Amino acid sequence: MPYALDLDGVLWLAHEPIPGAAEAVAALRAGGEQVLFCTNNSSEPVAAVEAKLENLGVPARGDVLTSAMAVAGRVRAGERVLVCAGPGVAEAVEGRGATAVREGDADAVVVGFHLDFDYGRLRAAATAVRRGARLLATNDDPTYPTPLGPIPGGGAILAAVERASGTAAEVAGKPHQPMVDLVLERLGSRGVVVGDRPDTDGLFARALGFRFALVLSGVTRPGDPVDPAPDEVARDLAALVAAHGYC
Repeated sequence: MPYALDLDGVLWLAHEPIPGAAEAVAALRAGGEQVLFCTNNSSEPVAAVEAKLENLGVPARGDVLTSAMAVAGRVRAGERVLVCAGPGVAEAVEGRGATAVREGDADAVVVGFHLDFDYGRLRAAATAVRRGARLLATNDDPTYPTPLGPIPGGGAILAAVERASGTAAEVAGKPHQPMVDLVLERLGSRGVVVGDRPDTDGLFARALGFRFALVLSGVTRPGDPVDPAPDEVARDLAALVAAHGYC
């Protein structure tokens, strides 16, 4: 059965690998299972994400789907797109034949997680939307997991732009339909979503019609309220894969 794995909180926390995760992916593949990496983190270009996985010992060329790829599908060739996001979004937008800009009037504004968000970026994005640009977002996750605990995520940045512009965004990443369509195209109608966020990965699994395996190595901690209810819970990816009979 195919596996759609989240990255942040499942394979790593920020730049720190989660113990046993790389070996777990290898065990799944050795067992003949297809593995796809599905992340709402749009900040890095796809090649950088693939390289980060390679550095963990996880071959990933062609097996990474990001929310930047999903949101780029809502952009048309020739459009001027204000990118209130990281290089991953700029890459995906330009791959669609659009022009990525950081300020000025635009046909669309794309908001995503990035570490250099400030008042100037907020003003540019909100102003473009108020002047008629469509507001798109890679994801609406409120937080992002790190080894020191959650930090504000792409959804927190998006909330500021939505409030300042008076406009609700069309969101493309998990659990929304653009990302669902990308995964169904690659994996078909059966599979397992492994993630650390019920409100993102769990809803994503339900939208796909897949099983949802919750791991407790990211945002969700033991005893936290969980909705939707997962089909199974494991300490981390290594424990989950072992429970599925792979070693």
